[in-house]
Amino acid sequence: MLGFTLPLQLRCCHLPQQPPLPNPISPKPFYPPLVPSLPRLRTGPSLRASFPAGSGPVFSEDELDVELGRLLALLPEEMRRRVSDHPELPQLIEVVMDLGRKPLARFPTGDFVISEYPITVQDIEHATAQVGDFAIDNRAGISRTLHRISAIRNRKGTIIGLTCRVGRAISGSAKLLQDLIQDGASLLLIGPPGVGKTTIIREIARMLANDYKKRVMIVDTSNEIGGDGDIPHAGIGNARRMQVPNSDMQHKVLIEAVENHMPQVIVIDEIGTKLEAMAASTIAQRGIQLVATAHGITIENLIMNPSLEMLVGGIQSVTLGDEEASRRGVQKTVLERKGPSTFSCGVEIISKTELRIHRSLEATVDAILSGKLPLWQNKWLRWIDI
Repeated sequence: MLGFTLPLQLRCCHLPQQPPLPNPISPKPFYPPLVPSLPRLRTGPSLRASFPAGSGPVFSEDELDVELGRLLALLPEEMRRRVSDHPELPQLIEVVMDLGRKPLARFPTGDFVISEYPITVQDIEHATAQVGDFAIDNRAGISRTLHRISAIRNRKGTIIGLTCRVGRAISGSAKLLQDLIQDGASLLLIGPPGVGKTTIIREIARMLANDYKKRVMIVDTSNEIGGDGDIPHAGIGNARRMQVPNSDMQHKVLIEAVENHMPQVIVIDEIGTKLEAMAASTIAQRGIQLVATAHGITIENLIMNPSLEMLVGGIQSVTLGDEEASRRGVQKTVLERKGPSTFSCGVEIISKTELRIHRSLEATVDAILSGKLPLWQNKWLRWIDI
């Protein structure tokens, strides 16, 4: 387990060594300046950011410092200093601030308490004043960065908690899928939260636009792919981005992107409703390459999801005759794929270092429905220090 060096306590001759914890809604003994200093990432031998083999960050070290510093600027000075001193700073996942509780910084090795004082109303107000407006999905961002700020509200609508997730653009994160991408295959990525789906499709969008010179349009529902603000993040390269006013309009923006801007590729993050699945199916029928993520952990989850089954061709119940059922060795009522799949290939993201690639999504679905083991190809990312 990594060891951490705690900052020295402030000592004054007229104050006790260990002051009692204040009331959660009262101010702390001191408050940070409005323009905090940005932390400097340390890059010694024991503190190096890890990226996939043959890849690296899209930006220089100084630019990465500035981006991370803009997220840490949301924190009071004491918390900012504790996070900056952590040996895993380049791998910071998110910072959690809940009213009346001690704030946490989450790293790959676990949670780290960054202040012994509970979060106050002033802390929440200080952070929210520096980010963009919160949309209907209670998400906001910092202009021209990939960081995501998610709010928790009470019954009156007041923000009482924040999850400040770090966003990074990593070049090379989609290299294992390059052969599928260059062949023009429509690609559906599935995986649990936090495994890097958005990071991969952002890199795919950049690769298609910059390396293969295709007209790429990103439909960015929550500004996670292209970052917050009107000017998209440099991590998407030459790809263009359409923002979505609210998630209920995503399917309309998808059709608008095709009809108004003549893209060769459409990139979509988080297909989650039947209307969005129908829009994606319509786009695929127009000969446009699709790259998308969907809610689910495995392809089996999509098959069993009535809202998303259209992405894999739709599922229907078929009654077989006695002879056919006997020949197949199955019951008379079976499930079969209704039609062609919207996507030609599927990728299950098992972890940040392992991908399970289904080169024929239709064959995989047919195998699952018939009770057979589908064919897939495993690929691994090898993580190294740079």
